[in-house]
Amino acid sequence: MPVYGTDMKLLSVNVGRPKAVPYTDPKIGVTGIDKRPIQGPVQVTAPGPKGVGGSGMAGDAVCSLAHHGGNDQAVYAFAREDLDDWQRELGAPLSNGMFGENLTTQGVDVGGAKIGERWRVGADLIVEVTSGRIPCRTFAGEMAARVPDGWTEDWIKRFTTRAAPGAYLRVVEPGEIRAGDPVEIVHRPDHEVTVAFQFRAVTLERELLPRLLAAADALNPSALKRARAYAARGSQDA
Repeated sequence: MPVYGTDMKLLSVNVGRPKAVPYTDPKIGVTGIDKRPIQGPVQVTAPGPKGVGGSGMAGDAVCSLAHHGGNDQAVYAFAREDLDDWQRELGAPLSNGMFGENLTTQGVDVGGAKIGERWRVGADLIVEVTSGRIPCRTFAGEMAARVPDGWTEDWIKRFTTRAAPGAYLRVVEPGEIRAGDPVEIVHRPDHEVTVAFQFRAVTLERELLPRLLAAADALNPSALKRARAYAARGSQDA
């Protein structure tokens, strides 16, 4: 299991440009999943509603607006410690940004963050945790292309079983960030719904869905809708 330190900070800030690949939605043909660390400051703002707004990160491409981006998925964070865990398992180097994350963190237990938890990043940016990341075929294709020798076979299943999905963040207060900036937890809700718990509920352990309601409107709207629907069916069957 990864061990997270106490020095919480950004190791890198990562953005991507559109790249043509054969393993994404053929109607689009390009993806922005290939994130690379950049030097210097990056402005982070709320991009607008899903389907219209893309990434919250200036200079970062979101190519499939139907599935990615928007206010509730404005920024994606992944812990370096979790990347290192995968690196050991796969036997291949995984660079910062390899999983398509905008923020590669150090010392932050991203999977243990609670839905609705707020972080201050740098001097001004405040972000709020909304959900875990659901793996898609573009992610699987990118891993297969960049990690040799078939180690990523059944990648979506393996990633889902691990239940360390990284966290999507909404922007509460905009700000400028750069690699090395500190990360501070400024609000932690009093409920049980962590990123890992939420991810398990919407993937392999659907019986947990009603318990997501404790996170209320802090949840990504799609997860909240599923939790409410599942709870309603359960009450009708009772």
